[in-house]
Amino acid sequence: MIRSAIATSLLLFATTASASIAVFTDGRTLKIASYQVEDESIHLTLQSGGRMSMPLARVDRIVDDEIVTPEVVAEVKKIAEVGAFPKRSWRYAEMRQPLFHSRFDKLIVEAARHFDVDAALVSAVIKAESDYNPRETSHKGARGLMQLMPATATRFGVTNSFDPVANVYGGTRYLRWLLETFEGNADLAVAAYNAGEGNVWKYNGVPPFRETVNYVKRIAKHVRAIEVPAAATPVASR
Repeated sequence: MIRSAIATSLLLFATTASASIAVFTDGRTLKIASYQVEDESIHLTLQSGGRMSMPLARVDRIVDDEIVTPEVVAEVKKIAEVGAFPKRSWRYAEMRQPLFHSRFDKLIVEAARHFDVDAALVSAVIKAESDYNPRETSHKGARGLMQLMPATATRFGVTNSFDPVANVYGGTRYLRWLLETFEGNADLAVAAYNAGEGNVWKYNGVPPFRETVNYVKRIAKHVRAIEVPAAATPVASR
């Protein structure tokens, strides 16, 4: 990734306009004034004042607060230059176990081993997404431990997002796909888990959304808290 290209892309999008973004499963995006999830449907209020409704399964995700300020641009540039996450492999390793000592640790290890993803990373994503509540439902329609939207659940073979096993396996499979897509770059993979891979491609890096930048930094902080030399045994952090 060329840093000057990233900086140019960010400056082009530097604006104080604010809106939520509906990201559809076909890759299209739409800025909206508000939205409401009702069972398996979502109602979108357009910035023009119009309103449209559709099956929730057609919406990949809703990204809040597209407020691109110079401060956020500076944070994104710093992430691009030095990285929020350590520069290392994010494949499964026995020495790197789940964080937070939850009752789902065994499940996380099984899914992480199965899809060859760092178990600490999986657990940090779960902490950020649902705080380990398997019945969590967001106002955006995301569900379960790893907060899968219906479209993402379908994409990765999950039929019941409130089933912890199905949810963690589906979310971990999605993380593996993102890590492969972004060539092992955890900054971009985690940003895409929050904002969608389309927005990472659009901005040629971590999208300059306050929500996404905070999300990346929060998960990286949890992971960095247990970074130790390879010969040592990591201590779980709360």
